[in-house]
Amino acid sequence: MSRLADEMRKTFASMHVSRNFRLFFVGQLISVTGTWVNWTAGAVLVLELTDSGVALGIEAALLFLPVLLFGVYAGSLADRFDKRRILVWSNAGYALLAALQFTLVATGVVEIWMVFVIAFLTGLILAIEPPTRQSFYVELVGEEHITNAISLNSAVFTGTRVLGGAIAGTMIDTFGLWSPFLLDAISYVGVIAALLAMRIHELHPQRKAEREPGLVRAGLRYVWSSRELRVPLVVMALVYLFTFNFSVVIPLQAHRTYRGSGMEIGWLYAALGLGAFLGAIAMANRQTEPTLRRLAGFSIAFGAFLAVAGWAPTFVVGLIAMVPVGYASMLFAITANSTLQRFTRADMRGRVMALYTTIFLGSSAIGGPIAGWVAEFWGAPEAIVASGAIAAGAGLFAVRARDTATASTEIPTADTAARSA
Repeated sequence: MSRLADEMRKTFASMHVSRNFRLFFVGQLISVTGTWVNWTAGAVLVLELTDSGVALGIEAALLFLPVLLFGVYAGSLADRFDKRRILVWSNAGYALLAALQFTLVATGVVEIWMVFVIAFLTGLILAIEPPTRQSFYVELVGEEHITNAISLNSAVFTGTRVLGGAIAGTMIDTFGLWSPFLLDAISYVGVIAALLAMRIHELHPQRKAEREPGLVRAGLRYVWSSRELRVPLVVMALVYLFTFNFSVVIPLQAHRTYRGSGMEIGWLYAALGLGAFLGAIAMANRQTEPTLRRLAGFSIAFGAFLAVAGWAPTFVVGLIAMVPVGYASMLFAITANSTLQRFTRADMRGRVMALYTTIFLGSSAIGGPIAGWVAEFWGAPEAIVASGAIAAGAGLFAVRARDTATASTEIPTADTAARSA
C-alpha cells in the first residue's frame, strides 16, 4: 500500500507542492472539456454546412493562421508582462466567441463564412494564450517539477478529449448542435475563477525580458544557435505540419469511411483522447530527463500506429486503433515540450514556447488544408497512412542527427544553457 502511495505522490508531485497549480489543474479540467466539446461540434457543423473535406481544412487554416503569423511575437509579450492577467483576459475572449457561436447556431442563421470568421478570431487568441500558459507552469511549480506539471496538464488536455468527444456526440444527438457551444462558453468560468483565486506571493517569479527592439529576432537567433533546441524543433515541425491534423482526418474518416455522424466522430476523438491520457499519466510518473533518442522513438511509434489506424476496415477496429495512436502522440508531444522547457533560459522561455506553439498549432494552417485536400481526392485512409509515414520519417531523421552528433544525447538543463550562452 505504501508503494502505491509513493507512486501516486510521484505522479502528482507538482500538485502536492503548489496550491496555485492545483487550482489551475481543476480550472483547466473544466474549461478544456468544453473546448473539446466545441471542437467536435465544430467539425460536425462544417460538414453539415458543406460536406467538404476542403472546408474542414480551411477552417483549420483560419484557426491556426494567426498562430503561424503572430505566435512568436506573442511569446515576447509573455516574457514581458504578467502571465496570469494575460490568461484571464484570453480565456474571457474564448468564452465570448463560444457564446457567439452558440447564438448563431441556436437561432439558425449560421453560415459557413461566419464559422470561418469565428475560427480566425479564436486563432488570434490562440496566438497569445498557449505560449503564455506553457511558460506559466514554471511560475506555478518551479524548475524542479516542470516536467511533471507539463505531463499532468497534458493529461488534462488529452484526457478531457475522451469526455469532450463523447459528450459532444451525445449532446448533439439529444439536444441539438447548439448545445455544445453553450457548454463551452460556460466552462471558461472554471479556469478564470482559478486564476483569480491564486496566491500571487506563492508564484515562482521569473526574470522578465526588458522592452527593447529585436526581442523576437533575438529569440529566433537563440534557438537556431543551439543544436539541442534546433534539431527537436525541426522534427516537431515535420510531425506537427503533416501528422497532427486530427481535426481534419478524423471527421472525414468517420463520415466518409465509416458512414458515421456526430456520435462516431465524438467516439473516435474519445478513443484518441483515452490513449493520450494514458500516455500523459505514464510520462508524469517518469523521472528521467527527455532525450533526442526518446523523441525519435516516440515519433516512429506514433507514425506506425497511425498508419495501422488509417487502414482500419471498420468503425470498431478504427476505434481500438486510435488508442495507441493517442498514447504515442502524447509521449512525443510531452517529450518535445519538456526538451524545450528544460533547456531554455528563463528570460527566453516565453519566446521559445511561442515558437513551439507556432509549430504545434500554427503548422495546421498549412497542414490542415493539405490533409483535407489529400483526403478529399485520395481518401481519408490514404491521408492518415501518408501522415503516419512522415512522422516515422521524422523520427528516423532524429536518429541520424543523434548518431552524427558529438554531444551527449542527454538534454542539459536551463542552468547549463545559461552558462554556455
